[in-house]
Amino acid sequence: MVFTNDSEAAAAMVSSLNDQQQLEAAFEQFNAVSSQLIDAYRQLEVQVNVLNAQLDEANNQLRKQRDENAALAERLGLLLKVLPAGVVELSNLGEVIAQNLAAESLLSGCYIGESWSDALEKLQRCEADDTYASAEEEGARRLTLQYQDLPASGGRIVLIHDVSRLHQLTSELARQQKLASMGSMAASLAHQLRTPLASAMLYTANLKQDIPRPEDRARFVDKSLARMRALEGLIQNMLGFVRGQVSSLEDAEPASLLEDVCAVMAPQCHDKGVHFDCNPHAVSAITVLVDRKALQGALINLLENALQFTPSGGQIALRVLDDAQAVLFQVEDDGPGVDPSVMDRIFEPFFTSRPGGTGLGLAIVKKVAEELGGDVRCYNKASGGACFELKLPRAG
Repeated sequence: MVFTNDSEAAAAMVSSLNDQQQLEAAFEQFNAVSSQLIDAYRQLEVQVNVLNAQLDEANNQLRKQRDENAALAERLGLLLKVLPAGVVELSNLGEVIAQNLAAESLLSGCYIGESWSDALEKLQRCEADDTYASAEEEGARRLTLQYQDLPASGGRIVLIHDVSRLHQLTSELARQQKLASMGSMAASLAHQLRTPLASAMLYTANLKQDIPRPEDRARFVDKSLARMRALEGLIQNMLGFVRGQVSSLEDAEPASLLEDVCAVMAPQCHDKGVHFDCNPHAVSAITVLVDRKALQGALINLLENALQFTPSGGQIALRVLDDAQAVLFQVEDDGPGVDPSVMDRIFEPFFTSRPGGTGLGLAIVKKVAEELGGDVRCYNKASGGACFELKLPRAG
């Protein structure tokens, strides 16, 4: 480069110095940025190392949890396999997905991939106790089925229990209870028959003696006949209880039923000085499907029972209430009420708390109510006395 004068040379020198300074500044800036990048890289490297350590720890935890889940699944699978109760898994379409060995044994076959309804067709439903019977060569098993929904998959789990032994024990217990009841009934009946029979034998034995006065002989005969009639009535009640009271059914209005009942009870209440409240026409336009004679007999039994416990000057009432789908016949008295300790036993055959009672009146009432499709209950009124409520379905 050739300079024409000193000023050009000086200017060129100044320009060269400026370029050198700019270049040095650029290098300094580059060095500063490089230092920042190196620091950032080192920080990033530290963070990456920390994240790698955390990731390794998480992977270790996942592997540990996976091993634990695998061990748990193995134990559950083994437990399900040897479980004595049957377990069947169903899909949302009702197909068998899986079943354990107990289910295969109880169902007498493997039904995986088949419809659950096909498996149920091979079981016989026992409506009496809501169980199923599986027909086998060595005898039928009694099975109970319990269902549990699986909301996640839409399927269900079926639990199958073998209750054959329990059913056998229940049947044996029922048979023993029936035999015990028969024994108790026979003992009670013998006790009830013995007293009037002994009295009749005593009065009859007196007839063998020389009784000069005809009126004395007639008195012994009347007493013997009275005891015989008591025996006959007791036996008739017993036969009625065993064979049932209901024979033919007919539609009847409560008013027509109660008229005959009131006619029978009114004289008895009058003789004892007890007021009889009976309004047979209180309820109209309803009918009940009943055996007229059986229902009237049951109501008379309830009223006579109430009369026995009502003191002179008291009141017994017979009312009819309309309860939508049923008709209620209520018998109330002013007696002492029923002892709560025997409330559950008053409808048992031969149970009585009244001297001279047979213990069959209320038992016959309960049997008539059940044979007519209703029921009977007793409770003590808050104002005193007892209330017997005979409930029968309305006709139609």
